Amino acid sequence: MHHQAATARRRRDQIIDDLRFLKTWASAPLRTGAVSPSSRELAERMVQEVDPADPGLVVELGPGTGVMTRALVSRGFDPSRLLLIEYDEKFCRTLKQTFPGATVLQGDAYRLRDHLRHRGNPQLAGIVTGLPLFTKPLPQRVHLINDALDALDPGKPVVQFSYALVPPVPMGHGDYVIDVSKWVWKNLPPARVWTYRRPSA
Repeated sequence: MHHQAATARRRRDQIIDDLRFLKTWASAPLRTGAVSPSSRELAERMVQEVDPADPGLVVELGPGTGVMTRALVSRGFDPSRLLLIEYDEKFCRTLKQTFPGATVLQGDAYRLRDHLRHRGNPQLAGIVTGLPLFTKPLPQRVHLINDALDALDPGKPVVQFSYALVPPVPMGHGDYVIDVSKWVWKNLPPARVWTYRRPSA
């Protein structure tokens, strides 16, 4: 009975998330990017790249309705270790209510360097992003990925997904290596996870 109740709660939460996401997407499709929030399967695959045993905060860029945030908490990250940077005011309110221990910043994720500097450049365990990078020109994408990697120790991940056959920021635009996952077919549309790291010495 407990399992059935938990399953029903997850389905209800997913429906609520979908409705919130679709409402926001309809008002600003280019800014929101996808036509549905990331699936739990994709979120779980992404957060596998970040290790809760590593010290520091995890920055999530574009958390939206919090699908990835839930996966980070399930992975073992206390909400107090999460710094969520979200542009949409309504999503920010939802995130603050759902994850009261997390730090939620309303702002432009592409100004990551400024956000971190204002917080004293804290130590980071990793950065995960649900931003629709392909809606931005390549130079802006390159700038974001390099800013994110500059904020991390070598070997620590910047984790991004996309629906495309090619990485959102290809090789040759900075000092990094890229790992790519298999397709997550349960996501709609299917997606892959691209992980960027500065090479360790």
